[in-house]
Amino acid sequence: MRYNNKTLLSFSAAALCVGMISSASAATLDEVKERGELRCGVNVGLSGFSSPDQEGTWQGLDVETCRGIAAAVLGDAEAVSFTPLTAKERFTALQSGEIDVLSRNTTWTATRDNSLGLNFTATTFYDGQGFMVAKDLGIEGPEQFDGASICIQSGTTHELNLADYFPSRGIDIQTVTFDTPDQTAQGFASGRCDILTSDTSQLSALRLQLPEPDSVEILETLISKEPLGPVVRQGDDQWLDIVQWSIFAMINAEELGVNRDNVDDMQANPSNPQVARLLGVDGNYGEQLGVDKDWSYQIIKQVGNYGEVFASTVGTDSPMQISRGVNALWDEGGILYAPPIR
Repeated sequence: MRYNNKTLLSFSAAALCVGMISSASAATLDEVKERGELRCGVNVGLSGFSSPDQEGTWQGLDVETCRGIAAAVLGDAEAVSFTPLTAKERFTALQSGEIDVLSRNTTWTATRDNSLGLNFTATTFYDGQGFMVAKDLGIEGPEQFDGASICIQSGTTHELNLADYFPSRGIDIQTVTFDTPDQTAQGFASGRCDILTSDTSQLSALRLQLPEPDSVEILETLISKEPLGPVVRQGDDQWLDIVQWSIFAMINAEELGVNRDNVDDMQANPSNPQVARLLGVDGNYGEQLGVDKDWSYQIIKQVGNYGEVFASTVGTDSPMQISRGVNALWDEGGILYAPPIR
């Protein structure tokens, strides 16, 4: 084959692009390792997902996801700094490099995934937009909302969902917007609106903050799909894989019956080949990701499997008392499913 200058220039450009992509792909991992700390963006305060406790220690499902990533990359689940972000601030913080990963009850949508220079990694909580109302109003569903005012947080998919849902049904509503979830709940409690809308998980958390939680109820009707999960910057495939597979490891661990209490025994004496691969006894899956061989062992030992994290943050062992529902494993009636480690 004969090569002219144009062909050689094309090859050179392609090689340069490959080099740039290869260099970019390792950037975040190298920075996190050099820093010795993962920088994670979380909600400013949402019970069950990300909020500081009385000692100032961050707790919640999104927080534990960050700790799992830190355990995988640094071998230390506590090597994380948390940056509280509002809905309006969250994407800019990730785009600018202020944080390494955004784990902040953020809905995966086409626009966000395709136009912001960001990549969603995996779904950690399947949710849907719902409504909370005072019980004494006797409201059973959105068809009774005509003329009502609705408290809503700005900068969220919830605003768009309302615009899709109500006009097409000839239902007239008024929205009252706030910057943070707490402000939204306060507006509802003070009578600024008739109805509070958000993801049902967030409504469950905000309900606990109200002066009289038992006086309100969350309606059964959902008007949207809200798959929530961590987000990373585009152009960094290795970091995308690490965040993604940290989550997959927690889900696979629950499916395989590996938890914080038995992970040492399981690593010493794997019950089957899947467990051996999960815990680094067999295969070189850590090397493929650019982390240590025991990356997933560290996640499970220090943070737990997905079921343990769910129960302690939003489930039966928490004040939230959210049932697993669609967030149950695929073989237990839910849709939670992780690719196999093999």
